[in-house]
Amino acid sequence: MDHGHHTLFDDVAKMLASGADRRQSMRWLLAGAASLGGVSCGGEGTTAAASGTATTTPATTTTTTPVSSACAVIPEETGGPYPADGTNSGANGVANALTLTGIVRSDIRASVAGATGVAQGVPLTIKLKLVNAGANCASAAGATVYLWHCDRDGNYSLYSSGVTGENYLRGVQEADADGAVTFTTIFPGCYTGRMPHVHFEVYPTLAKSTLAAHRIKTSQFTFPAATSTEAYTASGYTSSVRNLANISLATDNVFSDGATLQTAAVTGTVATGYVATLQVGVSL
Repeated sequence: MDHGHHTLFDDVAKMLASGADRRQSMRWLLAGAASLGGVSCGGEGTTAAASGTATTTPATTTTTTPVSSACAVIPEETGGPYPADGTNSGANGVANALTLTGIVRSDIRASVAGATGVAQGVPLTIKLKLVNAGANCASAAGATVYLWHCDRDGNYSLYSSGVTGENYLRGVQEADADGAVTFTTIFPGCYTGRMPHVHFEVYPTLAKSTLAAHRIKTSQFTFPAATSTEAYTASGYTSSVRNLANISLATDNVFSDGATLQTAAVTGTVATGYVATLQVGVSL
Protein backbone atom coordinates (compact mmCIF):
# COMPACT_ATOMS: atom_id res chain seq x y z
CA MET A 1 0.00 0.00 0.00
CA ASP A 2 1.34 3.41 -0.99
CA HIS A 3 1.25 5.88 1.90
CA GLY A 4 2.64 8.90 0.07
CA HIS A 5 5.87 10.80 0.64
CA HIS A 6 4.86 13.84 2.66
CA THR A 7 7.22 15.09 5.34
CA LEU A 8 6.49 16.33 8.83
CA PHE A 9 7.29 19.87 7.70
CA ASP A 10 4.83 19.59 4.80
CA ASP A 11 2.09 18.62 7.26
CA VAL A 12 2.94 21.39 9.73
CA ALA A 13 3.01 23.99 6.97
CA LYS A 14 -0.32 22.73 5.69
CA MET A 15 -1.91 23.01 9.13
CA LEU A 16 -0.58 26.49 9.78
CA ALA A 17 -1.77 27.63 6.38
CA SER A 18 -5.23 26.16 6.86
CA GLY A 19 -6.35 28.45 9.69
CA ALA A 20 -7.40 25.46 11.80
CA ASP A 21 -8.31 26.04 15.41
CA ARG A 22 -5.51 26.54 17.95
CA ARG A 23 -6.20 23.26 19.73
CA GLN A 24 -5.77 21.19 16.56
CA SER A 25 -2.71 23.09 15.32
CA MET A 26 -0.92 22.56 18.65
CA ARG A 27 -1.75 18.87 18.55
CA TRP A 28 -0.16 18.48 15.11
CA LEU A 29 2.93 20.41 16.18
CA LEU A 30 3.39 18.29 19.31
CA ALA A 31 2.88 15.10 17.33
CA GLY A 32 5.45 16.29 14.84
CA ALA A 33 7.97 16.98 17.59
CA ALA A 34 7.47 13.44 18.85
CA SER A 35 8.11 12.00 15.40
CA LEU A 36 11.48 13.73 15.24
CA GLY A 37 12.44 11.62 18.23
CA GLY A 38 11.85 8.46 16.22
CA VAL A 39 8.13 7.89 16.77
CA SER A 40 6.18 7.30 13.57
CA CYS A 41 2.97 9.22 14.18
CA GLY A 42 2.57 11.62 11.30
CA GLY A 43 -0.69 13.22 10.26
CA GLU A 44 -3.17 11.41 8.08
CA GLY A 45 -1.76 13.12 5.02
CA THR A 46 1.42 11.05 5.53
CA THR A 47 -0.13 7.67 6.19
CA ALA A 48 -3.14 6.50 4.21
CA ALA A 49 -2.70 5.53 0.59
CA ALA A 50 -3.76 8.35 -1.71
CA SER A 51 -3.36 8.61 -5.44
CA GLY A 52 -5.03 12.01 -5.76
CA THR A 53 -4.35 15.47 -4.40
CA ALA A 54 -5.62 15.48 -0.83
CA THR A 55 -5.57 18.86 0.87
CA THR A 56 -7.20 19.02 4.27
CA THR A 57 -9.82 21.73 4.64
CA PRO A 58 -10.57 22.63 8.26
CA ALA A 59 -14.10 22.15 9.50
CA THR A 60 -16.13 24.95 11.01
CA THR A 61 -14.79 25.56 14.50
CA THR A 62 -17.21 25.13 17.38
CA THR A 63 -16.67 25.21 21.12
CA THR A 64 -15.47 22.12 22.95
CA THR A 65 -16.26 23.48 26.40
CA PRO A 66 -18.30 20.93 28.38
CA VAL A 67 -21.76 22.10 29.40
CA SER A 68 -21.75 19.53 32.18
CA SER A 69 -19.86 16.35 33.04
CA ALA A 70 -22.80 14.34 31.73
CA CYS A 71 -23.18 16.22 28.46
CA ALA A 72 -19.90 17.49 27.04
CA VAL A 73 -19.42 18.72 23.51
CA ILE A 74 -17.25 16.25 21.64
CA PRO A 75 -13.88 17.80 20.66
CA GLU A 76 -13.46 19.36 17.25
CA GLU A 77 -10.92 17.45 15.15
CA THR A 78 -9.43 17.55 11.69
CA GLY A 79 -11.45 15.88 8.97
CA GLY A 80 -8.19 14.49 7.60
CA PRO A 81 -7.14 14.48 3.95
CA TYR A 82 -9.91 12.14 2.77
CA PRO A 83 -13.30 13.63 3.73
CA ALA A 84 -14.97 13.47 0.29
CA ASP A 85 -17.32 16.25 1.37
CA GLY A 86 -16.54 18.52 -1.56
CA THR A 87 -13.75 20.44 0.18
CA ASN A 88 -10.81 18.85 -1.62
CA SER A 89 -9.83 16.68 -4.56
CA GLY A 90 -9.12 13.02 -5.03
CA ALA A 91 -7.72 11.22 -8.05
CA ASN A 92 -10.77 12.07 -10.15
CA GLY A 93 -11.21 15.73 -9.27
CA VAL A 94 -13.28 17.17 -6.44
CA ALA A 95 -14.35 14.31 -4.18
CA ASN A 96 -17.90 14.69 -2.89
CA ALA A 97 -19.83 11.72 -1.53
CA LEU A 98 -22.50 13.96 0.01
CA THR A 99 -24.34 14.39 -3.27
CA LEU A 100 -24.17 10.78 -4.46
CA THR A 101 -27.44 8.99 -5.13
CA GLY A 102 -27.94 6.45 -2.36
CA ILE A 103 -25.46 7.97 0.11
CA VAL A 104 -28.21 8.38 2.73
CA ARG A 105 -28.13 4.84 4.09
CA SER A 106 -27.43 2.75 7.16
CA ASP A 107 -25.36 -0.05 5.59
CA ILE A 108 -22.21 1.56 4.18
CA ARG A 109 -20.26 -1.56 3.21
CA ALA A 110 -21.11 -1.36 -0.51
CA SER A 111 -20.45 1.44 -2.97
CA VAL A 112 -23.40 3.31 -4.50
CA ALA A 113 -24.23 5.38 -7.59
CA GLY A 114 -23.00 2.81 -10.10
CA ALA A 115 -19.85 1.70 -8.25
CA THR A 116 -19.93 -1.97 -7.26
CA GLY A 117 -17.19 -2.58 -4.68
CA VAL A 118 -18.01 -4.06 -1.28
CA ALA A 119 -15.68 -3.61 1.70
CA GLN A 120 -14.73 -6.85 3.45
CA GLY A 121 -13.89 -7.20 7.11
CA VAL A 122 -15.15 -7.96 10.61
CA PRO A 123 -18.77 -6.75 10.91
CA LEU A 124 -19.21 -3.58 12.96
CA THR A 125 -22.39 -1.76 13.92
CA ILE A 126 -21.87 1.87 14.94
CA LYS A 127 -24.54 3.45 17.13
CA LEU A 128 -24.18 7.16 17.82
CA LYS A 129 -26.55 9.11 20.06
CA LEU A 130 -26.59 12.81 19.28
CA VAL A 131 -27.45 15.13 22.15
CA ASN A 132 -27.77 18.90 22.28
CA ALA A 133 -25.33 20.11 24.92
CA GLY A 134 -26.93 23.52 24.76
CA ALA A 135 -30.30 22.12 25.85
CA ASN A 136 -29.43 19.94 28.84
CA CYS A 137 -28.57 16.87 26.77
CA ALA A 138 -31.89 16.79 24.91
CA SER A 139 -31.90 14.38 21.98
CA ALA A 140 -30.72 16.08 18.80
CA ALA A 141 -33.54 14.71 16.66
CA GLY A 142 -33.14 15.56 12.99
CA ALA A 143 -29.42 16.31 13.23
CA THR A 144 -27.54 14.42 10.55
CA VAL A 145 -24.24 12.53 10.54
CA TYR A 146 -21.90 11.97 7.61
CA LEU A 147 -19.51 9.17 8.60
CA TRP A 148 -16.49 7.64 6.85
CA HIS A 149 -13.44 5.49 7.58
CA CYS A 150 -10.77 3.41 5.88
CA ASP A 151 -11.16 -0.22 4.82
CA ARG A 152 -9.30 -3.13 6.41
CA ASP A 153 -6.25 -2.35 4.24
CA GLY A 154 -6.12 1.25 5.46
CA ASN A 155 -7.42 2.65 2.15
CA TYR A 156 -10.00 5.41 1.73
CA SER A 157 -12.51 5.16 -1.09
CA LEU A 158 -12.38 7.94 -3.71
CA TYR A 159 -8.73 8.68 -2.81
CA SER A 160 -6.53 5.62 -2.27
CA SER A 161 -4.81 3.70 -5.04
CA GLY A 162 -7.00 0.84 -6.19
CA VAL A 163 -10.26 2.22 -4.76
CA THR A 164 -10.55 5.66 -6.37
CA GLY A 165 -13.63 4.45 -8.24
CA GLU A 166 -15.34 3.21 -5.07
CA ASN A 167 -17.29 5.18 -2.46
CA TYR A 168 -17.89 2.51 0.16
CA LEU A 169 -17.52 3.07 3.91
CA ARG A 170 -19.19 6.47 3.59
CA GLY A 171 -22.77 7.24 4.51
CA VAL A 172 -25.26 9.79 5.80
CA GLN A 173 -27.91 9.19 8.47
CA GLU A 174 -30.56 11.47 9.97
CA ALA A 175 -31.02 11.13 13.74
CA ASP A 176 -34.36 9.72 14.86
CA ALA A 177 -36.56 11.10 17.66
CA ASP A 178 -34.05 9.77 20.22
CA GLY A 179 -31.09 11.35 18.46
CA ALA A 180 -29.84 7.95 17.31
CA VAL A 181 -28.07 7.02 14.08
CA THR A 182 -26.88 3.53 13.16
CA PHE A 183 -24.32 2.44 10.57
CA THR A 184 -23.56 -1.12 9.49
CA THR A 185 -19.93 -1.34 8.41
CA ILE A 186 -16.67 -3.23 8.94
CA PHE A 187 -13.98 -2.76 11.59
CA PRO A 188 -11.49 -0.26 10.10
CA GLY A 189 -7.87 -1.17 9.60
CA CYS A 190 -4.93 0.46 11.36
CA TYR A 191 -2.46 2.22 9.10
CA THR A 192 0.93 3.69 9.96
CA GLY A 193 0.87 6.52 12.48
CA ARG A 194 -2.81 6.43 13.50
CA MET A 195 -4.88 4.46 15.98
CA PRO A 196 -7.94 2.80 14.42
CA HIS A 197 -10.56 5.54 14.06
CA VAL A 198 -13.75 6.74 12.41
CA HIS A 199 -14.38 10.24 11.05
CA PHE A 200 -17.71 12.04 11.11
CA GLU A 201 -19.35 15.40 10.50
CA VAL A 202 -22.59 16.60 12.07
CA TYR A 203 -25.08 18.75 10.19
CA PRO A 204 -28.10 20.54 11.67
CA THR A 205 -30.54 18.84 9.27
CA LEU A 206 -30.60 16.27 6.49
CA ALA A 207 -31.44 18.99 3.97
CA LYS A 208 -28.22 20.82 4.85
CA SER A 209 -26.00 17.74 4.73
CA THR A 210 -25.19 18.09 1.02
CA LEU A 211 -22.92 21.09 1.57
CA ALA A 212 -19.85 20.93 3.82
CA ALA A 213 -20.17 24.61 4.72
CA HIS A 214 -23.24 23.72 6.80
CA ARG A 215 -21.46 21.27 9.11
CA ILE A 216 -21.52 22.20 12.79
CA LYS A 217 -19.03 19.63 14.08
CA THR A 218 -16.18 17.56 12.70
CA SER A 219 -14.69 14.90 14.93
CA GLN A 220 -13.31 11.37 15.21
CA PHE A 221 -13.67 8.44 17.57
CA THR A 222 -11.62 5.36 18.33
CA PHE A 223 -12.02 1.99 20.04
CA PRO A 224 -10.58 0.32 23.16
CA ALA A 225 -7.12 -0.99 22.28
CA ALA A 226 -8.05 -4.49 23.44
CA THR A 227 -10.94 -4.56 20.98
CA SER A 228 -8.72 -3.52 18.09
CA THR A 229 -6.14 -6.14 19.03
CA GLU A 230 -8.82 -8.82 19.05
CA ALA A 231 -10.43 -7.63 15.80
CA TYR A 232 -7.10 -7.81 14.00
CA THR A 233 -6.78 -11.53 14.64
CA ALA A 234 -9.31 -11.93 11.83
CA SER A 235 -8.24 -12.74 8.27
CA GLY A 236 -7.26 -9.75 6.16
CA TYR A 237 -5.90 -7.52 8.94
CA THR A 238 -2.24 -8.62 8.89
CA SER A 239 -0.82 -5.15 8.28
CA SER A 240 -3.04 -3.73 11.05
CA VAL A 241 -1.43 -6.04 13.60
CA ARG A 242 1.98 -4.59 12.80
CA ASN A 243 0.81 -0.99 12.65
CA LEU A 244 -1.16 -1.16 15.89
CA ALA A 245 1.93 -2.45 17.71
CA ASN A 246 3.73 0.80 16.83
CA ILE A 247 1.09 3.34 17.91
CA SER A 248 -0.92 4.19 21.03
CA LEU A 249 -3.38 6.83 22.17
CA ALA A 250 -0.46 8.64 23.79
CA THR A 251 1.37 9.01 20.47
CA ASP A 252 -1.61 9.39 18.15
CA ASN A 253 -1.71 12.96 16.81
CA VAL A 254 -5.46 13.31 17.37
CA PHE A 255 -6.16 11.42 20.58
CA SER A 256 -2.95 12.13 22.51
CA ASP A 257 -4.50 14.95 24.55
CA GLY A 258 -7.30 12.71 25.81
CA ALA A 259 -9.88 10.44 24.24
CA THR A 260 -12.44 10.00 27.00
CA LEU A 261 -15.23 11.54 24.95
CA GLN A 262 -14.00 9.85 21.78
CA THR A 263 -13.64 6.21 22.75
CA ALA A 264 -16.65 4.10 21.86
CA ALA A 265 -17.92 1.38 24.16
CA VAL A 266 -17.70 -1.92 22.29
CA THR A 267 -19.37 -5.29 22.74
CA GLY A 268 -19.12 -8.47 20.68
CA THR A 269 -16.44 -10.73 19.25
CA VAL A 270 -14.65 -11.38 15.99
CA ALA A 271 -17.00 -14.28 15.33
CA THR A 272 -20.24 -12.41 16.02
CA GLY A 273 -19.17 -8.91 15.00
CA TYR A 274 -18.92 -5.80 17.15
CA VAL A 275 -21.31 -3.07 18.28
CA ALA A 276 -19.74 0.30 19.08
CA THR A 277 -21.78 2.94 20.91
CA LEU A 278 -20.92 6.57 21.62
CA GLN A 279 -22.72 9.67 22.80
CA VAL A 280 -21.93 12.71 20.66
CA GLY A 281 -22.56 16.08 22.27
CA VAL A 282 -23.03 19.02 19.93
CA SER A 283 -24.29 22.59 20.33
CA LEU A 284 -27.32 23.31 18.18
